[in-house]
Amino acid sequence: MGRAYVLRPGEGRSIDLGGFIMSVKATHEDTGGAFTLLEADEPANFGPPVHVHRDAAEAFYVLEGEYILFIEGREHRCPAGSFIFIPAGIEHGFRVGSAASRKLNLYAPAAMVGYFDELSDAIKSGQVDPDVLSKIALEHGMEIRGPVPEGYL
Repeated sequence: MGRAYVLRPGEGRSIDLGGFIMSVKATHEDTGGAFTLLEADEPANFGPPVHVHRDAAEAFYVLEGEYILFIEGREHRCPAGSFIFIPAGIEHGFRVGSAASRKLNLYAPAAMVGYFDELSDAIKSGQVDPDVLSKIALEHGMEIRGPVPEGYL
């Protein structure tokens, strides 16, 4: 079971993902496996490929800026204050809007910290080959489905 704790603004373990930093706020160990909470400050126009989380739901809360979410073939513009919930098994992706943006990501049950740690290691070692990245994703319950569609910008 997790323990009570408090993080102040700017606190949390940092994960360097090359073009931005992700801050770990709560992990599997912290929450007894209930959820993971991450904060990301992401550059304009950044976005991962379309993917599916097999074992965890994902929620976004947009703190600053705008995200464009692509969920099962539909675009959703999500400015600051937007909340997005994506159940496990639902295909999705996102793109940061035209300005740097910040969001919280919650995964339930707890997931994805190991993925971001391994992704960071791959980026630092120059191993950003799509096959390597896909293997890391699969090891952490995530399936890459492909690039964000052209009309998604």
